[in-house]
Amino acid sequence: MVLYGQFRNSGNNEVRSGQILIYRMASTPHVLVIGGGSTGIGIARDLAMRDLDVTLVEQGNLTHGTTGRMHGLLHSGGRYAVSDQASAKECIEENRVLRDIASHCVEMTGGMFVKRPEDSEEYFQKKLEGCKECDIPAEVISGEEARKREPHLAKDIDKAIAVPDGAIDPFRLVVANAASAEQHGARIETHSPVTDLLLEDGEVVGVEVEHKSGPGIRVHGTEGGTEEIRADYVVNASGAWAGRIGDMADVDIAVRPSKGVMTIMNIRQVDTVINRCRPKGDADIVVPHETTAILGTTDEEVEDPEDYPEEQWEVDLMIDTLKELVPMLDEARTIRSFWGVRPLYEPPDVGSDDPTDITRDYFLLDHSERDDLDGMTSIVGGKFTTYRMMAEEISDHVCEQFGIDRECRTADEPLPGSEDFSVLRDYMDEFGLRSPIGRRSVERLGSRADEVLKTDDPNPVICECEGVTRAEVQDAIEQSGSDLNAVRIRTRASMGNCQGGMCVHRLASELHNASADGETFDETIAREAWDELLQERWKGQRHALWGQQLSQGMLNYAMHATTQNRDNDPVDGDPVDFAAFDAGADQPGEPGGADVAADGGETNGY
Repeated sequence: MVLYGQFRNSGNNEVRSGQILIYRMASTPHVLVIGGGSTGIGIARDLAMRDLDVTLVEQGNLTHGTTGRMHGLLHSGGRYAVSDQASAKECIEENRVLRDIASHCVEMTGGMFVKRPEDSEEYFQKKLEGCKECDIPAEVISGEEARKREPHLAKDIDKAIAVPDGAIDPFRLVVANAASAEQHGARIETHSPVTDLLLEDGEVVGVEVEHKSGPGIRVHGTEGGTEEIRADYVVNASGAWAGRIGDMADVDIAVRPSKGVMTIMNIRQVDTVINRCRPKGDADIVVPHETTAILGTTDEEVEDPEDYPEEQWEVDLMIDTLKELVPMLDEARTIRSFWGVRPLYEPPDVGSDDPTDITRDYFLLDHSERDDLDGMTSIVGGKFTTYRMMAEEISDHVCEQFGIDRECRTADEPLPGSEDFSVLRDYMDEFGLRSPIGRRSVERLGSRADEVLKTDDPNPVICECEGVTRAEVQDAIEQSGSDLNAVRIRTRASMGNCQGGMCVHRLASELHNASADGETFDETIAREAWDELLQERWKGQRHALWGQQLSQGMLNYAMHATTQNRDNDPVDGDPVDFAAFDAGADQPGEPGGADVAADGGETNGY
């Protein structure tokens, strides 16, 4: 059994052949969770709150996979009220829970299912009845009333159904869950892909991981190594990568990855979630989120969750279709596009040809019952909105394996940052911040605002687009180490209109000579982190380079090449072919762009 965090019996520790073997003597079961998305981190929190020993391993940053590549919708369940009522009921239930426990991660924007003249009246009525059957509050409003609420809606919108949709920050939510899990004793290891499952006598007894920069917080340039982590039970919550984990034990987990594109606009064209009221189709939702609006999405099955085409036509489709609902999108500036892969699962022998027909429900696969493989259970499918419910079910299952009777508390105990939280508190005067900066800082930090912002040191704004101050950046560095992409997901720094062009050098400067967990980050480390963040920001922009965004891209390039000059670009060489940038990944022979992960790291892990 593995000891994590500290050695209880250092005499049992041995190192051989470059592998770290750590043993512990304890009666409490040790559970290892694979996957640092919403479901995996939710499981880690739930089990840790039930006083089990928990280790979580993730191949990249937290939110590396599907969670970090979603449109940020907090479902009311309205989208599934006709097609999948079981999922719809789960969504509205968890919608209410997350408003309570994660208030600083949620904006209750409200939502509307809008009907255009060519859309089916029959389906509109089915949607309304479905909402009522699933206990989803729903109100029919006229097209005129819909435009009063959202002035930029198309003038020919007939009517709409108002529902309690919301927007949620997946990065903030996952980080809060991780903080809570660690507070309850869990060990969280990022940048640690699973390279093998440990099998003994037909039982999974742990995993082998490859630490990209050593255990603990990430430090660029620090040698990692391989660690065997033995456990009493393994939970495979790796989403679209679940099949790869299964392959390591010769069990089949037939996940059907389905890609979808999201396009981020430079402003909030709407303040309400706008859904097209039709059975199904691509490009049918606009989600306001922070200072932007996110357009989505497509639904196309792919074979590999990391290697799939990212094509220009998909981005064009978002604009061309959704401008029928919000005409100003036609002339609006896009700042980046990104693709996510849904970890859809369909029970054997169902055989749907269309990924839109596959249920969005989740499935618990007990490999002991299913495959005669003890010691591991996989959880697949599901939605971000229902992550906590999924975590509760599999945590109940794990406890049953050990005869442990401890209740789930995750629906009742607020996440760190949401305790006694109110965005109406006046932090601006108290901390001497300009009011928009103060408001947005408090929205991100919630009840942690006092802890982070109350400082006598100068606290300038580091990221002007998102209103992120030095205090927030330094707090994130203390939590995440030298990984500026991890700082990004904690603070939103570099996620605004300039996509890091105006602030990435400031972030690197804050990292230089900062320290975390006993590590001080020198110039070399800061430069590596800088380069990695620049690369991550660029990969999402190349599909959006037209109009004003092309001008922004040219400006960022000029700054990079002539001042920052991070990769020694030949400033006096051949002129830059910005038209090639505009072509994105559609150029002959150019890869689809999936070689770089959502967090800027490598994509060749589990």
